Amino acid sequence: MRRLIPLLVGLLAAAGPARADGLSFPVLVPLTGFLSLEGTSQRNGALLALKEAPAGLVAASEVIDTGTSPEAAVTGLERAAGGGPVGAVAASMLGTQMLAMLPLAAELKVPLVTVSGTASITEQGNPWVFRFFPGDAVTKTAHARYVVEELKKTRPAVIYQTTAYGQSGKTHLEAAFRALGVNPVFQEGVDPAAKDLLPALTKALSANPDVLVLHLHAGPTALLLRQAATSGLKIPVVAGSAMHQPSTAALLDPAELTGVCAETAASPVSGGSPAVAAFTESYRAAFGKEPDAFALGQYDGMRMVLAAVHAGAKSADDVRKALAAGRHDGLAMSYASDGKGNMAHSAVIVCYDGKTRIPALVKRYDNVTGVVK
Repeated sequence: MRRLIPLLVGLLAAAGPARADGLSFPVLVPLTGFLSLEGTSQRNGALLALKEAPAGLVAASEVIDTGTSPEAAVTGLERAAGGGPVGAVAASMLGTQMLAMLPLAAELKVPLVTVSGTASITEQGNPWVFRFFPGDAVTKTAHARYVVEELKKTRPAVIYQTTAYGQSGKTHLEAAFRALGVNPVFQEGVDPAAKDLLPALTKALSANPDVLVLHLHAGPTALLLRQAATSGLKIPVVAGSAMHQPSTAALLDPAELTGVCAETAASPVSGGSPAVAAFTESYRAAFGKEPDAFALGQYDGMRMVLAAVHAGAKSADDVRKALAAGRHDGLAMSYASDGKGNMAHSAVIVCYDGKTRIPALVKRYDNVTGVVK
C-alpha cells in the first residue's frame, strides 16, 4: 500500500514552505517491497539535501511510497504535481517505474532526478530525466574490467535479476566482457521474490567458473551470498551495487562476506574525503543508520537542483536547463549531462575482508565515458 508522508524540510516559515515561486520537491521512491532498502536510502539522501538547502532557501517536500508497481509511481507523480508548482522530483530508482513516469514527466514538464541504474531510462529521448548514479554502461564496464584486468578471471558465471534492472545489467555485462575477449560460461536470471537461490548457484558452479558475477537487488544478493557461504564457495564474488549498501551487509555475518567485492558509484562509509566524512556523520545523525551510494547520489542530485534554484531558477524548466547544461562537483564525483540525462560517469570497486562489514575502496574508474571536462 502506498503511503503519503507529508514532510517539510528546512525553516518552516508561516509565509510558505519554499522560495522560488513556491516550488516543491516531492520524493517518490519505493519504501515497501523488494526494493525497500535501496528506496529508503534514496529517500534519506534526498531529504538530507533538502534539509541542508543553501542559505535563504526553504525547501518543501512530501514523500510518497511508490511500492514496486509502475501504476503506483504514475499515480504518485500525478498527485505530487497536483499539489502546486514542482521544481524537480526525486524519482524512483526502480527502472519499470521510471519508464512508466517518463511520458507523464514530459507532459507535466517536471525534471525527474533519480539514481536508477536501468540504462534504458535515458534512451527514450526524454529531456526531463537526470540520472545521478552511473548507468549500467559505466558500472558494468567497471564490473567486467575489475574481474578480467585485476582478478585475471576469464570464466565468469553471471546471475542476474529478471527485473528491468537485471536485464539491463546482463546486457551491458555481456557487452563489457565481450570487449575484453571474455564470454560468461553461465548466465541465469532469478526472480526477486525467489526464496531459495541454491538451485541457480548449483547450476552456475556446475559450469566450472573461476568467478561468480552478481547483478541482483539487495535482498537476493544477501540470500545468495549466505547460501554460497554455507555451501563453501571457493571462488571470488563480484556483485552489483546493491552489495555495497551497509543495509545489505548488515544481513550477513562478516565471515560470509569473505572474498566478496562489488561495483558501485561510491562508498561513503569507506571514507575518502573530509566532505564525505561530514556527509556520513550528518546522515547518521538524521537517520540513525549508515549511508550508501544511492543516498549520496540522490543527495548530490538534489544539491545540484537546489543550487540551480539558489542561483535564480524560477521554474521546473529553469531547473531542467541548469541540469542539462551545467556541471556539479558533488561528493561522490563531478556530474555533467551527456546530452541524454546521464550525469554520473565514474564507478568504484569495494571489497570486504571477512572481518568487518565496512568495505575497502580498492579501485576507481573515473570518467569512464569521457563526458566530464
